[in-house]
Formats: sequence, structure tokens, C-alpha cells
Amino acid sequence: MDIMLFHSTYGLRPAVLAAAERLRAAGHQVWTPDLFEGRVFDSVEEAREYKSEVGVDELLKRAILAAAPHSERGLVYGGFSLGAAIAQNLALGDEKARGLLLLHGTSDIAEDAKVDELPVQLHVADPDPFEPHDWLTAWYLRMGRAGADVEVHRYPGAGHLYTDPDLPDHDAQAAEQTWRVALGFLESL
Repeated sequence: MDIMLFHSTYGLRPAVLAAAERLRAAGHQVWTPDLFEGRVFDSVEEAREYKSEVGVDELLKRAILAAAPHSERGLVYGGFSLGAAIAQNLALGDEKARGLLLLHGTSDIAEDAKVDELPVQLHVADPDPFEPHDWLTAWYLRMGRAGADVEVHRYPGAGHLYTDPDLPDHDAQAAEQTWRVALGFLESL
């Protein structure tokens, strides 16, 4: 499977590169575009400030440019938190998308979004301050109306970016379970 994997608001950190290597070891081709052009952050405040300076439209443009040379193949889009939101936007706009793997994040869905049974898997902390229950319920229903085939996996007690071992949110058990389930999802596509 060809996978376009987008980083979180912290930038292209070692955890994203390690995730890409894990996916490659399972036989997938993976690209990890650096939407922050080399910038990596240790605090969420600095990261959000940079994201605001660059702007969401510019980040989406960078993501589209990174995916474009490979999209003809039928990509699986994936990402972490902010990267998941970006991946979701690209997958919903790419009629050749083969799947969507969301880790720690979602995005708004356009009212006119339509996909043909796009397989979607979301892994999220429970509770997650950035993905509250009411939001996730509405998101799930909107994705279903758009035509997606959605699975949601919740991890009680985990922190927001629980798959990143270099952040305080890390939860080794939840991270391992996430990767086990995600690899099975990718194999099914």
C-alpha cells in the first residue's frame, strides 16, 4: 500500500519517522512530507504559533503538492493530530484514495463531501481534549453521510498524542494496540 503520512503540529519528529519505518517493515511504501520545512517544536504553544503564522491554507497547499506526484496510484492518507486533519481533507478530495488512517485527530467535513465507501480508521484518546465526545459523534455521523466506512478506536486514559514516546502523553500499551489494529486495517485494503 502507498501511504502519505502527515506529521502533527509538533513537526516531523522522530516518532513520525519511526511510524513510517514500522509501516515500511510491514511492506508499505510511505512518504512523510515535512509541511513545516524543517521546523520541529518541543512545546504545543510554539507549534501552534508557527501553524498560525503559516496558515492552514498554506499547509494544505504543501500537503497537496507533496501528495500529487503519488496520488495517481491510489494513496492511503494518514496523519497524527493536525496531520490527521490534513490527511482527512486530502482523502475526501481524492477520488482515488484507498483509505484514511487518522491518529489523534479529525477535521471538519464539507456538507457536499462524497466518497464511495472510503475505509476510515480513527484512533483517539478517551477522553481527548481536542476531540471531545460530542464532536466525535457528529464527525462519525457526517463521515457516514459522506459515504465513508468508519471505525473508531478509543483508548481510555491515554493522552492526546499517546503514540509519541518522546511526549508526556505517551501510553506504550495504547500505542502498541493502535499499531496492531492499524496494520490490520492497512492489510485489509
